[in-house]
Formats: sequence, C-alpha cells, structure tokens
Amino acid sequence: MADPFDCALDLMRRLPPQNVEENLNKLLSLVHPDLADELLSAIDQPLKLKRCVKTGKEYLICDYNRDGDSYRSPWSNEYDPELPDGTLPPAHLRKLEMAANEAFNTYRELYYGGGVSSVYAFDIEDKFAVVVLIKKVGDGERRMKGAWDSIHVFEVQERGRNAQYKLTSTVMLYMITNNQDLGNLNLSGSMVRQIEQDLPVDDQAAHIANIGKMVEDMELKMRNSLQEVYFGKTKDIVNDLRSLGSLEDSRNQAKIQKELVGRLMDRNK
Repeated sequence: MADPFDCALDLMRRLPPQNVEENLNKLLSLVHPDLADELLSAIDQPLKLKRCVKTGKEYLICDYNRDGDSYRSPWSNEYDPELPDGTLPPAHLRKLEMAANEAFNTYRELYYGGGVSSVYAFDIEDKFAVVVLIKKVGDGERRMKGAWDSIHVFEVQERGRNAQYKLTSTVMLYMITNNQDLGNLNLSGSMVRQIEQDLPVDDQAAHIANIGKMVEDMELKMRNSLQEVYFGKTKDIVNDLRSLGSLEDSRNQAKIQKELVGRLMDRNK
C-alpha cells in the first residue's frame, strides 16, 4: 500500500501553486490528524507580507520567523503581535542577519527590480540556519498577473576555516493572463532543488558572500529549468497541435533535409 504522506506530497506537487493554501486546507481535512504537522512542515506555501510596526518596512513571514501566532521582523528584531518571551537569534547571528538583509535587498533590486526580500538566522544544535526569502508580484500591466516566490534554506556547519552549506531551494511561479491575443492562459508550477558545498570562511562576512553566490547560482539554474520545462513544453505542445506553416511546407523541408543528409553521407564514403 502506498504511503499516505508521499501520496499527499505528490498530489500537492501537481496542483497550482497559487492555490496551495486552499488545497492544503482541503487535504488536511481528508488525511489522518497525525499527518497534519508533517504536511504543514513539508509543503511550502506562497510567502505573505507583513509591515514592521517599528520601522514601517515590509517583510516576509513564514514558519522560520514565527513563534506561536507572532512573527519576528528582520528589521526591528521584534515580534508582532508583541511576544516578550519570543525566540531571538544570538548576538553574532543577529549581526549576520542584519548584514544579509541589506545584501539581499541589493540583490533583489538588481535581479527583480522590485518585490520584497527577508533573511532570517537561527541556531540549530551545533549548526546554524539561514533562510532567504524573495517575493515578486506582477504589477498587472498588459492584463497579466503573476508571482515568483523563492525560499532558500541553508544549514551551515562551521569546520575551522571552512564551512559546509546544505541548501534546499523552492521556487513557486504562476502567471495568469486573459486578453484577445493569448486568450485565457494560466502557467504555473513549482520546483525544489538541493545542493551541498564546502567553502572557505575567514570571518562572518564570508558567510554572506558564500550564501549570496549559492542563491544566485541556484536561482539562475531553476529559472532556466522552469523556462525550459513549462514554457518550452507548452510551445512544443502548441506546435504539435497547430503548426505555423502549412504541412506541405513542413514535408518539403523535411524532404530537402533528408536529401542533404544523404548527399553528405555519400561524400564521406
């Protein structure tokens, strides 16, 4: 018998990412209660925005900056709603977190031209974790809306003058448009990738450079994969259903190519 947990994850991977929260709630009402916590921790949901009460800046919320029903702002390091005994990062990680937020603000402007980013750091046993969140929502121009959510979770193990980085990246993307040229079109999908790297670390600032480089490389690879898998496959299906030129032209082109290949092979004999 198939594992219910694996079946639930497989089902969620096949549903539109913009409806994850709604579909997850429906799924939780069907599965055994013992699976609820596992599913909630395993299934990434689209990021939500909150505004820092103290600084007025926007930040992204998720399980990694939540304590009970309160969320910690990366700008003020305070919880909203107020939580006097909320979990806070130690001083050295808070310093790293603040510098990383400034660095990824610059990264986000360079690559996204807008949106919101947040970085959180916290201890986990003999290691520490860094979570990089980025969200960009389409502005609705040309009757098109969409969103990009990326979640990068690092586990960092320091080993002398080196550090081991275990990165798990999730990207959720959707685009919806409805106009005379394209009709009603909905392209959406999600992708998860993992990678491990050992990199040199001279000081705390080196962690930011290493994490930034890994995020940059991973997002580029995942963006290209999404473009190839979703947009490329859609183009192939459309071309199979309705070609741009006539079938007669396609047959003539294929015939010419076959003749050229045959002549080249004869020359090489």
